Amino acid sequence: MPASASAKRYASAAFNVASQSGDYDTWLTNLNAFGRILQMPSARAIFIGPSVPMAQKLSALDRLLPTAPPMVRNYFHILAERARLDEVPDIAEAFLALNNQRQGIVTAEVTTAIPLDAELERLIAQRLATLLNRDPRQVTIISRVDPAIIGGVVAQVGDRVIDDSVRGRLDRLRRTLSSSAR
Repeated sequence: MPASASAKRYASAAFNVASQSGDYDTWLTNLNAFGRILQMPSARAIFIGPSVPMAQKLSALDRLLPTAPPMVRNYFHILAERARLDEVPDIAEAFLALNNQRQGIVTAEVTTAIPLDAELERLIAQRLATLLNRDPRQVTIISRVDPAIIGGVVAQVGDRVIDDSVRGRLDRLRRTLSSSAR
């Protein structure tokens, strides 16, 4: 599920601050770490619930992120004060997308009928890289399984969809046959 517009705005703000120091990894590490913390119900109760006073939330943030630079901690404080801590996982995802874009890395959402092993994932990344005129190291694969495609691969890179699935081929054949039968 793509990040919300709000999460993208907060990620963009964090990315702009990170670009001033060039310390993208620190920002991403802290966003991901806090996103994992939020998976715990007890942490969600503290940081997301309205029953905990803001001063306690801010203090808990500082204790959980002791090595985070002051700018990162201030950023988390702003998120807490604006009741946006629940968006941190989406903010981290949007931040990663911005960082990948900065590095020239494209993300391909690849759907197959069966799970991909490492070798098949590498092969698909190579073929997509050739198709997209990229270095294979610049293609990151997010793998999904959908038995409904029967076989083959459906890849989405940004707005571009490359459908080389058996189901897609059958659909195209059906359309061709039905249009020529008229």
